[in-house]
Amino acid sequence: MSRLEINAAKMSSEIVVDAKYTAIIIGSGFGGQCAAIECLKKGLNDFAILERRDFVGGTWSQNTYPGAAVDVHSPLYSLSFEPYDWSRMFATREELQNYTHFVFEKYQLSEKTLTAKNVTHAQWLDEQKCWQITVNDTEVMYAQFLINASGPLSTPVTPKISGQEHFKGTAFHTNNWDHSVDLTNKNVAIIGSGASAAQVIPAIVDKVKSLHVFQRTPHWILPRGDVQFKPWQRSLLKFKWIYKLLRFAIYWALEFRIIAFKYSPFLLKFIAGSSAEKHLAKQVKDLALRQKLTPDFTIGCKRIILSNTLYPALTKSHVKVHDKFDSVEHLTQNAVVTKRGSNIPIDVLVYSTGYDATDGIVSYPIEGRNGKLLSNCWADYPRAYLGTTIPDFPNLFIVTGPNTGIGHTSAIFVIESQIRYINNCIQAVLRQNKRSIEVKSEAEQKYTDMIHQEMVRTVWYTGGCNSWYKSKSGKVTTMFPGFSFTYRRLCSRLRRSDHIFMD
Repeated sequence: MSRLEINAAKMSSEIVVDAKYTAIIIGSGFGGQCAAIECLKKGLNDFAILERRDFVGGTWSQNTYPGAAVDVHSPLYSLSFEPYDWSRMFATREELQNYTHFVFEKYQLSEKTLTAKNVTHAQWLDEQKCWQITVNDTEVMYAQFLINASGPLSTPVTPKISGQEHFKGTAFHTNNWDHSVDLTNKNVAIIGSGASAAQVIPAIVDKVKSLHVFQRTPHWILPRGDVQFKPWQRSLLKFKWIYKLLRFAIYWALEFRIIAFKYSPFLLKFIAGSSAEKHLAKQVKDLALRQKLTPDFTIGCKRIILSNTLYPALTKSHVKVHDKFDSVEHLTQNAVVTKRGSNIPIDVLVYSTGYDATDGIVSYPIEGRNGKLLSNCWADYPRAYLGTTIPDFPNLFIVTGPNTGIGHTSAIFVIESQIRYINNCIQAVLRQNKRSIEVKSEAEQKYTDMIHQEMVRTVWYTGGCNSWYKSKSGKVTTMFPGFSFTYRRLCSRLRRSDHIFMD
């Protein structure tokens, strides 16, 4: 156990269950860290962080599967005010975990955190003008402001397959990788072919006896331009102005991608698309396999995968790719039976089937004014003003809420933008000696209409795929349909006319 985990387990003489705080932050990943640090910077020390797991750090502490790494350049995929001595351009999970621990320790966030505290219900008490937060079904805490930073990619999805209960082998989701299982000379099946699978497959392919990959749809893959920083480069990057210059250059290089995603199908098809096709043709010589791995939708419609190692792994003689016509039909005690009737003996079944990133943004019931349930408000599709606030839910803020996803740059840039808005709201309430703030229904409706009007111009809407970017309604509710600096501008100041303040 690391020093940070020990501190998190022992903490918190400061944090008391059944007490009232100015703010409670749910989640200890980058969103929760940003929110907490902003509170500290503004002199708001009366807050608590609740983490449902028994360790802190969010995604990069939880996702320990082999090969896990970030797909955004490390100098940009980090807090703008906390540079770091990165070893390479695309950090591995271990290095990202170390970075989150560094942030936790620098700002002494362990003293404000309770681990193994799973929020199971939140209810707005209108008379008291505060939130009642139920933890682990029995404990109760209170807060004037509730900041949900549990993250959109934190609730793993495991599909229901006939015969699952009979399977005698080992089965787990990539989100909960079972490190007690030795994959050496094992027959392994992976269900899913997205970003996590693209990292797992090359990492385990040389250990296993056989590997069966069940893909519903193939993804477009581009080369991963990763480099390990040389000692002299790392020395230069310790100068803050050089680090900021590199970050600036990466940001603008990535920001231009939205031009293709939204405004120029030509750029998508003839630049990004042709690059992906050349990458596939270069690394996969077998025409039948290449056809299986060629998507039938426009590049960018689904998440673009960056990898130099996936295609070579899939071409190995002991690896077989199964397309949607030969998907998993059912499981027996020791095998996968496919739609074409193949009986494939397996020892280990890995679900690389993603997360509930649209309709499952918040994993617990939230009751607003007059008992209104957030799940009912989002029955058609998730929606929120700036992806953050919802009418009839005073003092509630959703970090990385609906339509705050970003497909071309760093999610942390968006998180920091959101935190500006959240902080402006909280400070406005406290300065005016008010008790609550909430967005007006007409302001949220106007914002949501604008989002979905703009969305119809994007590849996520028109690209011909059915991705996790869309909710069950068919609307794209994950992505923000524009430049990230546009979102930051929208979050930069509090539009008081869009909000209601209550005494």
